[in-house]
Amino acid sequence: MAAGYIFLVVLLLGVLYLLLIRPENRNAEMAVYRRTMFAHRGYHNKEKLIPENSMAAFRAAVAHGYGIELDIHITRDGKVVVFHDDTLERMCGEHGKVEDYTLEELQKFHLLNTTERIPELQEVLEYVDGRAPLLVELKIPGRDLRVCEASYDILKTYHGKYLVQSFNTLGLQWYHKYAPAILRGQLSSNLTADPLNDPYILRFLVKYLMLNVIGRPDFISYKLKDLPNCSVLLCRWLWRIPVAVWTLRTEQALQQGKAKYDMYIFEKSGENY
Repeated sequence: MAAGYIFLVVLLLGVLYLLLIRPENRNAEMAVYRRTMFAHRGYHNKEKLIPENSMAAFRAAVAHGYGIELDIHITRDGKVVVFHDDTLERMCGEHGKVEDYTLEELQKFHLLNTTERIPELQEVLEYVDGRAPLLVELKIPGRDLRVCEASYDILKTYHGKYLVQSFNTLGLQWYHKYAPAILRGQLSSNLTADPLNDPYILRFLVKYLMLNVIGRPDFISYKLKDLPNCSVLLCRWLWRIPVAVWTLRTEQALQQGKAKYDMYIFEKSGENY
């Protein structure tokens, strides 16, 4: 019996260790982002010829006073571009991955048959110029962390407000080691239910935030429909960790997110343009 209690205590301490958030509490720095509405991939609307992650979508977000959530990849020649998908088929009708092309090659493609092209991160920063907070998602294939260093080289001279986030904890670990001043967030969802190529154990660990001990995130970014999650609840209770929720596409989801969580990644369809 005593051995069983000892095992449970050790197990509990191990889980708490794996859920460790960061070496110091940075909730005061995170406070300025609480209640922020981040337009998901910009304030986009396909029917109005405003594709996601386009300059038009970012202009619309700034015009309406929203923060901007965006995604970044690194090109074959080491440039940082704003694009969500791993492949180009859905948005550009082209084959291959973003990482397979040079910047010059990518900028020949159009987004959803509009005049909009894939923007560079630097182009977006120059336009936004501090007028809206940014939530930058690092798209990291496997262990290829080039986008971390390349994005930091650009972001470190930007004077506006921004956060970085990623599903790939190795990216957070890179920022924790080389750019610790930048606030970073662990993205997650019910990953074990998704038909992904990553090993099941890795998806399990990220789903339950058990790699936080490596990435030391300052906030959690979790899919709303997959909440509540026991690890998210523990992080909020133990560490007062802020939680962003995504993607809020209905008024009901938006109200639920606002009632329970701290930051909101949303989309609207055909509204307020």
